[in-house]
Amino acid sequence: MSAAESAARPTVESATTPRELADGYVYALADHDTMVSSSLGLRPHDDRVPDFSPRAQTDKDELSRQVLAALDRTESGAGELAPTERRCADLLRGRLTADLAMSEAGEHLRLVRNIFGPADRIRTLLLMMPTGTAEDWATIARRMAGTPESLRSYRQALDEGRRRQLFAAPRQVSTMIGQLDDWLAGDRSWFHTFVDGAPADLDATVTAQLAAAADAAAGAVAELRSYLADEYLPAAAGTPDAVGEQRYRVCAATAVGGSVDPAEAYAWGWQEYQRIWAQMRELAEQILPGADPVAAMRHLDTAGAAVEGVEQVQQWLQQMMDTAIAKLDGTHFDIAEPIKTVEARIAPPGSAAAPYYSRPSLDFSRPGRTWLPTLGRTRFPLYNLISTWYHEGVPGHHLQLAQWTYQAPELSVFQTTIGSSSGITEGWALYAERLADELGFLDTEARIGYLDGQLFRAMRVIVDIGMHLQLPIPDDSPIAPGQTWTPELAVEFFRAHSGEPEEYIDSEIIRYLGWPGQAISYKLGERAWLAGRAAARRAHAERGEDFDLKRWHRDALSLGAVRLDELTDTLAEL
Repeated sequence: MSAAESAARPTVESATTPRELADGYVYALADHDTMVSSSLGLRPHDDRVPDFSPRAQTDKDELSRQVLAALDRTESGAGELAPTERRCADLLRGRLTADLAMSEAGEHLRLVRNIFGPADRIRTLLLMMPTGTAEDWATIARRMAGTPESLRSYRQALDEGRRRQLFAAPRQVSTMIGQLDDWLAGDRSWFHTFVDGAPADLDATVTAQLAAAADAAAGAVAELRSYLADEYLPAAAGTPDAVGEQRYRVCAATAVGGSVDPAEAYAWGWQEYQRIWAQMRELAEQILPGADPVAAMRHLDTAGAAVEGVEQVQQWLQQMMDTAIAKLDGTHFDIAEPIKTVEARIAPPGSAAAPYYSRPSLDFSRPGRTWLPTLGRTRFPLYNLISTWYHEGVPGHHLQLAQWTYQAPELSVFQTTIGSSSGITEGWALYAERLADELGFLDTEARIGYLDGQLFRAMRVIVDIGMHLQLPIPDDSPIAPGQTWTPELAVEFFRAHSGEPEEYIDSEIIRYLGWPGQAISYKLGERAWLAGRAAARRAHAERGEDFDLKRWHRDALSLGAVRLDELTDTLAEL
């Protein structure tokens, strides 16, 4: 960052509007958190590593309180705020308040989960980094060499949690131990494999630094694995999987991006499950007469369309996204040139089972990317991949989050990046899958995969809330009616209904238990997006106007992040 660029950026102290304050917060947070800095591309050749220590969290909390106090002053002296400023102010206040509630509950002191956890962030940082020059690789060597320091700070947080008797459940810990084993499997760790990608003509000094950094990183991961197995896991014995309603509400508010009524969401999720399952039964009869949906999908696993080979499926997914951009641009969306680049990648070993997306940098020098975990497979049935890549890529996460990046100068960096929540982003991605179906992009095989994904997200609402609040299973359930939800019954429920492989289902249950409230954000978010579109259609009809879906998409994606509590009403006005 040049001195001129630094001087031009708003600060918390100089801000006079909510948007300026929100952006001042982003840049201040980037000073504390290298994940923010690197994910947004704010500091070229940033070689810092994440600091997970209790002290680092205290510093972030103090920043949040400082910004909230500044927001109070800004709002009190601003009079009536413009809609864009009001949305930004509400988003900023809601996000920081939820973050502080999470910290007060000590969630950062027992953060062990199988996806997007602290250890994962180190690898994520390395995968974000540019690799085109010798200087890039020298930066990678310095950052990777800091892995032991970063993992020590993580242990400090876990040790403080132990001191306060705040533990992750043993199921989470054992899963993470297995993932770290995958990182270290074979003759060469993931870190060594990563640096093997460095150019052969690198300076010998940088090559030696990379080798030493990989050795240090692998050693630090092995130490963390031993710590978890030998010290933390025995101490955590007896910690329940369920977090209870109080913790659940705190965690869900952060993930969803708004308030949650668990009882209402649970009942609605059950209705959605029944509605979608009925549709799947009809479609299964078309695919394999006499078969139920699971049998029809098992049939497609072997007899349906598929791609053979890891490299081949990566190429296939890339072509699918490129084709989607060409078909949608100018018809249902206006896609700016920088957004037309998106990359399909294969996720590194030791990842969770679910595909995911990573945002572009603010200057688009690092494009948006979709990631497919292979779980050791080399054959990939397409029926359950197609709608997933409409979700992860285009018109899903990539179209939304890259459009936000493109709109950042007109909105704020906060509204278009770290201010977002799973509710608005995963909700859009599920809406995007539904849109692909509405537009006729899905054949019969792909449609049952789409409905399987929809059913899976509805069942997430049921089992996530059901397991954590230990609710009774509805009396009309085909699985254990009247019994209390447990992880084992949740697995049985999914296996009786889903076409996903067993290892994926097992991984997902671990994910829900380790990330309370995140799993429900998909369907609750989609519900808000669909309600907003329906309300906008009605409003146009009442005014005697045609509803222009492409224009609505443009305006909706140009809002940036909005609190889920306000999303439907905001979309209805477009």
